Amino acid sequence: MINTLMKKNWLYVCGGIIAVIAAVLVYLRQPEDKPISIEQLLLEETKSTDIVDEEEEIDEIIVDVKGAVNRPGVYTASNQERVIDVINRAGGLSENADEMLVNFAQKVMDEMVIYIPVIGEEADGYTMQEIAGSQSANDGIININSATESELETLAGIGPSKAASIIEYREANGPFQQIEDIKKISGIGDKTFEKLKDSIKIK
Repeated sequence: MINTLMKKNWLYVCGGIIAVIAAVLVYLRQPEDKPISIEQLLLEETKSTDIVDEEEEIDEIIVDVKGAVNRPGVYTASNQERVIDVINRAGGLSENADEMLVNFAQKVMDEMVIYIPVIGEEADGYTMQEIAGSQSANDGIININSATESELETLAGIGPSKAASIIEYREANGPFQQIEDIKKISGIGDKTFEKLKDSIKIK
């Protein structure tokens, strides 16, 4: 009888010891709150910078540089850059470039054409508008002689088809001589012109 009780008590003691050991092991295996190392902080900062860079890539634009530059062509740029930045990327002005006709301080825009004339070149309306840009920073009026297709589509009553027709007319016939000439475009009549006349210019 006594032996039986002793055996039962011993089993209870052993069970208790095993339970305590198991609890200690579980506690020891829990992850500790370790201080963040400098390396980890730098890694997190790098990841954050990468995310910012990816967001900034959305602001990339395409600019076509023509005329008297050393490496004419199509260049990517930021919408915060100026004409001078893109010209430098194109190798700078050539020796015969007429820099007096260039607004180096103007901000570039998507689909913009930067045309640099040579000295003595006749500065007709089209060439001058390509240099100056299609939209005045002050009045916000669209220049129909140099506006891109996407810019033309911002005008009332002008969709993709009419915008493309305006550019085709411009390329075939040269610059518009007066804003009323836009009515020569198929689909642009007196009613549409009335909506447009205060939002467009030719110079």
